[in-house]
Amino acid sequence: MTRNLRRSQRGQAAVEFALTITVLFFLLLGMLELTMFVYTYSVLADAAKEGVRYAIVHGSSTSDPVSGTASSTSWPACTTPATGSLLATVQTYAVASLHSTSTMNIYACYPDGSNKPGSAVQVSVSYPYQPLFGLGWPKVNVSANSAGRIMF
Repeated sequence: MTRNLRRSQRGQAAVEFALTITVLFFLLLGMLELTMFVYTYSVLADAAKEGVRYAIVHGSSTSDPVSGTASSTSWPACTTPATGSLLATVQTYAVASLHSTSTMNIYACYPDGSNKPGSAVQVSVSYPYQPLFGLGWPKVNVSANSAGRIMF
């Protein structure tokens, strides 16, 4: 009787191993995907900060066409695409995200309406994040904003 019971449980370890390794594999893929997503957001946020730093230092001497006026006390959404050296600065920094910068949308505006010292500047960066492994996960639009005051 015990001999028949042992024989019927012979493949149990193999089946348990297959189920466990499958769950662990998808868990590992999910962790790697989440890590890349957070890394991409971090690089985009740092790129936006770098663009604001550039605008703070070069704000009053730049001829980059940016606009936007504040209609209330809240910050308006930047809708003017960044151009010139500000765009190049943000793209140069964003290359570290290991994704294509050609699909990034980079916006810059001066909510106060001018680029004089003391005026505000805002930089927004957005990117359609494509998951590394696919697996049916949707594209997610990652965006980061940064703002500051022009000093020089």
